[in-house]
Amino acid sequence: MNFNEYQDAAFKFCRDHNDAKLQIINAALGLTGETGEVIDELKKFLFHDHHMDPIKLISELGDVLWYLSNVATLFGVTMDDVAQHNIDKLSERYPSGEFKSEDSMNRKEGE
Repeated sequence: MNFNEYQDAAFKFCRDHNDAKLQIINAALGLTGETGEVIDELKKFLFHDHHMDPIKLISELGDVLWYLSNVATLFGVTMDDVAQHNIDKLSERYPSGEFKSEDSMNRKEGE
């Protein structure tokens, strides 16, 4: 499954609020809430000595992906475009093709 196939399938589970603003608000709040759940799993692993359950992590990351995909769909943006744009931006920021601290420190503002 590619990102666009996922996006099409995922949006079928999005509740139609009959109001675009409500759909956007729901997606934004869901995205922040689910991101918080991922962060909580990482916090428990890093600071509370919990075992990292890969299935739990996959589930929480999937919830983030679902809301992220809905935001993109609501604004007519494809997930393939989001992914490609991000790789293009990283490639410009790190011309060697890998992270280097000096590239990060010397990048132009706004990148």
